[in-house]
Amino acid sequence: MKFNIKMFADGANIEEIKTLRNNSLVSGFTTNPTLMAKSGIKNYESFAKEAAEVCQPFSISFEVFSDDLKEMVVQAKKISKWAENIYVKIPITNTKREFTGQVISELSNSGVKLNVTAIMTVEQVKLVCEKLNQNIESIISVFAGRIADTGVDPVRIMTESLMITNSHEKVKLLWASPREIYNLIQANKIGCDIITMTPDLWEKMEIIGTNLEDYSLATVKMFFEDGVKSSLSI
Repeated sequence: MKFNIKMFADGANIEEIKTLRNNSLVSGFTTNPTLMAKSGIKNYESFAKEAAEVCQPFSISFEVFSDDLKEMVVQAKKISKWAENIYVKIPITNTKREFTGQVISELSNSGVKLNVTAIMTVEQVKLVCEKLNQNIESIISVFAGRIADTGVDPVRIMTESLMITNSHEKVKLLWASPREIYNLIQANKIGCDIITMTPDLWEKMEIIGTNLEDYSLATVKMFFEDGVKSSLSI
């Protein structure tokens, strides 16, 4: 199957980044504080600089940690100087639900490449696009997977968001938090620019297009073999 969408590897493990860097399907990298915490990262700057060098010439996104809007600007400018291929992640709001529009505007107008994250509505996409400097490359990450977790179809929101971002040449829409390989198919079909892919999804890439009857048989064999291994009896 041919994919026109760019695939970004999502993670915070240097060895995984090194491996995926050689995957011909990978076009970029992202990470976040949650993934970094799970990987046991202790020195943010050291990790970021190493990861940015490893994934060259592709981009990688790193997020600010502060909840204070002014401090976000300070942190973002510092992060952006660690490497030329870095995009700085700014959340759509802080924990007090304060829109980070002022932060986005100041940073974008300063030439910082942004990845505005944790977005879940079309209105938020509109607000962000209004604040971005249209001459600076930017990414808008809409968390389609989390939207789907609430029982809402993310395809409509992503399609409407794409109509907005497509009018801005240097703004790219990213389908974030995918839950299954079918999300890749959906994102590619609507013409989304980018999708993040976690390690478990990369592993499933090899079964795309598998004959379903063959897959059914493989599943039956797995259940049978696991039953034998369990030594259970009836």
